[in-house]
Amino acid sequence: MKIVLSGFYGLGNTGDEAILKAIIDNLRAELRNPDITVFSLSPEKTAKEYNVKSVYRAWRRENKEKVKALRSADLLISGGGGLLQDTYPTKFLFGPLPYYLLIVMLAKLCGTKVMFFSQGIGPVTSTWGKILMKVFANRADFVTVRDQYSKDYLEKLGVTRPETVVTADIVFAFMADEDHSAYDSLPLTGNERLVAVAPRPWFEHEDAYIQKMAWTLDQLIEQRGVTPVFVPMEPPYDTNISKKIQAQMRHADNSLLLGEQFTPNQFYNFISRCDLTLALRLHALIFSALSNVPHIGLSYDRKVESFLKRSGMWDKSFELGEFTQEALLQNALYALDHRSEVEALMEPKVELLRQEAKRNVGLLKEQFGGSTQ
Repeated sequence: MKIVLSGFYGLGNTGDEAILKAIIDNLRAELRNPDITVFSLSPEKTAKEYNVKSVYRAWRRENKEKVKALRSADLLISGGGGLLQDTYPTKFLFGPLPYYLLIVMLAKLCGTKVMFFSQGIGPVTSTWGKILMKVFANRADFVTVRDQYSKDYLEKLGVTRPETVVTADIVFAFMADEDHSAYDSLPLTGNERLVAVAPRPWFEHEDAYIQKMAWTLDQLIEQRGVTPVFVPMEPPYDTNISKKIQAQMRHADNSLLLGEQFTPNQFYNFISRCDLTLALRLHALIFSALSNVPHIGLSYDRKVESFLKRSGMWDKSFELGEFTQEALLQNALYALDHRSEVEALMEPKVELLRQEAKRNVGLLKEQFGGSTQ
C-alpha cells in the first residue's frame, strides 16, 4: 500500500515528530511493507531518520514531486495533530489551514483517497477558514479525531459528509526504544526526585504564568528537594521561555535545562524517569501518561483539557489563565506524595487511550484495505 503523510513535519516540534514516528511505526506493524512518503520541511533529515521517502512540503519547490507522489499513492493521511485550525493567521491561500486543505484537494484531483487521521480540530473562527473547511474538508473519505470535542466541532463547521470516528491521539500508540541519552546528558546522581517542566510561549498569560511557575518550582525545591528539569519540546521557543522562568526562580541553580538536540524517543525516555510533570505542552503530558508519571497540565487550548479529562488528571490541572500558584503547589505536592494512588487512577484510563490510538490504523485498514502482516 502506498501512503503519503501530510502534517507539521520536519520543523523541529517534538510533539509533531512523535506523531510522525507513531504513525510510521504503527503502519509498519499493521500493514505488509507499506510504501511511505512524508511531506516534510526537512526532507533529507526525515528520510534518513524514519527510512521513508520524503518530499519538500512547502509550495516553493518540488511541486511536481508532490503531484507525482499523490498520483501514485493509494491514500493520503492528513495528520495527526492539530492541523485544521486558524489560530495562526489565515489569508486566502496562506497559513496552515489552507495549506493542509489544499494538499487534500490536490490528492482528490489526483484520484487519491484521503483520511484525516487522529486529528484535533479547531479553533476555526475566521469566516474564510470556515468556508475552506466546509468546501474542502467534506472531500475527505474518512476521519478519525482524538476527542469528542473535535467531532462535535467538525459538525458545527458543516463537515458532515465523511464518516468521523473518535479515537485517541496516535502518540498513545508510541513505540519507544530504550535510549537514555537525554538523562545521561545531565549532571545527575540517580537519586534525584525529578520534575519535568514543559512550558511554551503563550503571550496572553505569559508573564503571569512564568511568575507562578517560578514560585511553585522554588517551593517544590524547598519543601520536597526536587530537581526541576526543563524539557524544550519545540526549540528555541521553549528553551527561551524556560530561561525566563529560571530567571525568576530564587533556586534556579537547583534546576536544569535539557539540550535541544534530542529526539521524541529520547525526551520520552527522560520523562519516564521523572516523578512528576508540569506542562503546557500536550505531548509532554501524553509522554507522562504513557509512562504512568503523574502530570499536571496548564491548559491553553481545549485539546489539553480534553486529554487531561481522559487521562484522569483534569481535577489536578488548571486552565492557564485561571489558577493560583498556591493551588498549583498544593496539587503538585499531592501528586508527589501520593504517587501510587495517582498511578492507580491513571493506569486503566491510559490503557484505554492506548487501545483507542491503535484503532486509528485498524480503521484505516477497514476503510482502505491494505494487506496485513
